Amino acid sequence: MPSKKRLRLLDRYLTLWIMVAMLAGVAIGWLSPEISGFWNSLSSGTTNIPIAIGLIVMMYPPLAKVRYEELGDVFRNTRILGLSLIQNWIIGPVLMFFLAILFLRFNIDYMYGLILIGLARCIAMVIVWNDLAKGDTQYAAGLVAFNSIFQVLFFSVYAYVFIAILPGWFGLPVNDAVAEITIGQIAKSVFIYLGIPFIAGFLTRFILIRVESKEWYHTKFIPKISPLTLIALLFTIFVMFSLKGEYIVRIPVDVIRIAIPLLIYFVVMFFVSFLLSRRAGASYEQTATLSFTAASNNFELAIAVAIAIFGINSGEAFAAVIGPLIEVPVMIGLVNVALRMKMKYFSPQEVPDI
Repeated sequence: MPSKKRLRLLDRYLTLWIMVAMLAGVAIGWLSPEISGFWNSLSSGTTNIPIAIGLIVMMYPPLAKVRYEELGDVFRNTRILGLSLIQNWIIGPVLMFFLAILFLRFNIDYMYGLILIGLARCIAMVIVWNDLAKGDTQYAAGLVAFNSIFQVLFFSVYAYVFIAILPGWFGLPVNDAVAEITIGQIAKSVFIYLGIPFIAGFLTRFILIRVESKEWYHTKFIPKISPLTLIALLFTIFVMFSLKGEYIVRIPVDVIRIAIPLLIYFVVMFFVSFLLSRRAGASYEQTATLSFTAASNNFELAIAVAIAIFGINSGEAFAAVIGPLIEVPVMIGLVNVALRMKMKYFSPQEVPDI
């Protein structure tokens, strides 16, 4: 398909790389159980040092790519901004919350992991999906910048409300980690794994664009650091699954259980956002951008926060890892759906100004 030809090799086979890392981790954990002792020996308190470094490195390239200077374009169009806010910060988190309750209420660890995925709005891969679907690159850049800043400011509050407060309203049991969780603990984790790379990414962009040029920054520097995200992600997954070698028989079944609500979430979010954007009078380019921004998730942040709060061996972290495993192939399929819907519902001359 045309869209797949433009997808970079690393991105196109991301699901495969993740599966290989999972299987390699499970294999070495199964064959060499002593590896768990090695990873645990590299910890300070409850923090595993190599994993902490890996998670920060994983978040840095996406945040260095963000075009913060284009954020003003989003604020100038209040309808686009309002629609994106509703899709990303109301519909998305609420939908994932209820899907998690519906499908995983009998495994609350996985349930909380799924809820975290719904709270982490996309700031990286959405640029890829938007480009493949021929969306509005300017709005995509602006929305990514907005979501990045919004996450830094409010993610800890969202996580506390959706994890520590709302489940109790539905009579759901809590595990020990949730019972003891505080908003300060979440805020600390968000600052370490999102705030630090956010500051580093922002300063990197601000300084290097002025020292060199914007063209050099995007054509030379960004391609050099982009693979760091995948390397750090695969390293984290490998370590996590090497600690779970003894669960080798159970894992495939659990992957399917977690994958079902994720699949429903990605598809429903895309079509609901597409319909809302279309009815709001958006052009195809704007509709595609809003839909993929709403349907995608920042799985790097979800993994980082799940590990920081619940631990690398937790079911929450395991569930968070399944996010990109399902998201990537689903989004590739939705790119082709979007291009077909463009031909069906948007005429070539239809470029409304909203």
